[in-house]
Amino acid sequence: MAGNVKEWCWNEDAASRYILGGAWNEPSYLFLDQAALPPLDRSAANGFRCVKNSGLLPAALTGPIERAYRDYSKEKPVSDQIFAAYRGLYSYDKGPLDARVESADNSHPYWRKEKVTFTAGYGNEHVAAYLFLPKNAAAPYQVLVYHPGSDAAVLRSSETLGISLIFFEFAMRSGRAVMFPIYKGTYERQVDVQGPNTERDVAIQTVKDAERSVDYLESRTDIDHTRIAFYGLSWGANRGPRVCGIESRFKTCVLLAGGFPERPLPPEVDDINFAPRARMPLLQLNGHYDFDQSTEHQAKPMFRFWGAPEKDKRLVIYDAGHIPADLREVIREILDFGRVKPDLACVSMQRRPFINRR
Repeated sequence: MAGNVKEWCWNEDAASRYILGGAWNEPSYLFLDQAALPPLDRSAANGFRCVKNSGLLPAALTGPIERAYRDYSKEKPVSDQIFAAYRGLYSYDKGPLDARVESADNSHPYWRKEKVTFTAGYGNEHVAAYLFLPKNAAAPYQVLVYHPGSDAAVLRSSETLGISLIFFEFAMRSGRAVMFPIYKGTYERQVDVQGPNTERDVAIQTVKDAERSVDYLESRTDIDHTRIAFYGLSWGANRGPRVCGIESRFKTCVLLAGGFPERPLPPEVDDINFAPRARMPLLQLNGHYDFDQSTEHQAKPMFRFWGAPEKDKRLVIYDAGHIPADLREVIREILDFGRVKPDLACVSMQRRPFINRR
């Protein structure tokens, strides 16, 4: 049941207890996700519901619920020869963009928002995207190409962009541009997934949307074509290896609350085959108690398989769940990335009063 706090459940998972429903300070899609925390966690977002049971509860309702994960320590990416065949699935004919600025909103004091459209890399479709241009910097702008969390797969309209703005408005305030494509399968471009083949096709089309977004950015004179980065949140971060393993024009990658899939995927869309081919610098930010993206089983394997040199990779693990409730330290990490000492590949943070970090 959704409410202002998450609610403790009796069921155990290893040394944690399930806590469900999401909280006021978390993305709305976490209402649908499972979560578990140490039972002595007394964060303000945690609560409980009082009930009076009419009798004893069946053991099946109160017993432990343990998750099964892929063991990435026993897996290997496919060879370069096999990957070349998979890579061909992501190729497309670079026809005319037919790019248009459909609307522009100049009312915000810190940025101008344009809604643009351009032809997709498949079928006869067009991709819409929102481009946020900072008012406190001069062109050409650095730009982050953003991929949202799974709320984009639930919401039917991109007009408000849901909760996403809080995760990237710092970029515009700091003088960077942000591009927010409406990827295949999100918002008004949602797809009725009939089975695994449709799911695979949409996964490939999503990468083509990211590639085509870079094509569009390169057509603009107000964008610095040498400083384009990919920035993924949660579901979007999960897609980071696939996007960046294909699109080498991204010069940096920032992944917040992402990890490898917990279940096997078809090899042509399985992230373990793409992460080693992503060779741009990586900043990866995860929560130690993230139940959606296990630190040990999903997040760290993604970081380990990423193809950039160790000096160009940085992993920050916060003393938090899926996403830290206070984003200030996350924002600092993203804005500082690039000025980090090159020999720092993984950092362990101490707790600070306003945010849980580890």
